[in-house]
Amino acid sequence: MNIYRLVFSPIEVNTYILEGDDNKCAVIDCGCYTYEEFGQLTESLEKKKLEPVLLLNTHCHLDHIFGNRWFLEKYKLGTLCHSGDEMNRKNSVKQAMFFGLTMDTPPEPAGFLEDGQIITFGPFNIKTLHVPGHSPGSLAFYIEGEDIVFTGDALFAGTIGRTDLPGGDFNTLITSIKTKLFTLPPNTVVYPGHYGSTTIGDEIKTNPHFS
Repeated sequence: MNIYRLVFSPIEVNTYILEGDDNKCAVIDCGCYTYEEFGQLTESLEKKKLEPVLLLNTHCHLDHIFGNRWFLEKYKLGTLCHSGDEMNRKNSVKQAMFFGLTMDTPPEPAGFLEDGQIITFGPFNIKTLHVPGHSPGSLAFYIEGEDIVFTGDALFAGTIGRTDLPGGDFNTLITSIKTKLFTLPPNTVVYPGHYGSTTIGDEIKTNPHFS
C-alpha cells in the first residue's frame, strides 16, 4: 500500500492518503484548515490521479475534522467515525474559538464505526480498533496483512495523546494502548495524528509511559 502524508493547519495535523487499486484512495483525518490547504490536498490527489472513495476520522477533535465540509462538498463523501466523539464534533466550533481559531459547523458523519469492524478498501481490510482515552470515540485503523496502523492522537513516537481535554482519561488511554495497540505485531508501523512514524515494537521498548 502506498501512503502519502500531508500536514495541515496551525496545529500541524497529519492527513493521510492511502492508495488502493484502480486509482482509488482513502483519506484519514482531513485536517485542511483553509480552503487553500484543501486545494493542496485536491491538487495532490489530481497529480496522483487518485479518486477518493472513503473518508475516515480517527476522532473528532477540531484539527482532525477541519476539512470534512469541503471534502463532502467536492467528493460527496461524509466521514466514518465513532459515535463516542459526537460531543467533540458538535462542540468543535467552540473548541476552535478556545484555540483562537475559527471553523464552520462540521457536517454530520455518513456513519459510525464500532470496535473490531472491518472496512473493505479494494484488496485491503481496514480493522477499526476503539482506543478511548484521548477522546471517548478515538479509533485506530489497522491494515490487516500490511502491518500498518493509524493511531490518531492515542499513540505517538515516544509519547501518548493528551488526556486533559473533555472526555479524556489517562488510565483509559493507557489501557487502550496496552490492550489494542501493543497486541499488534511488533513490526507494525505506527502512523500517528501528529509528528513522524514509529513502530509498535519501539514504543513497547522505549515509550516512557510504559517503562
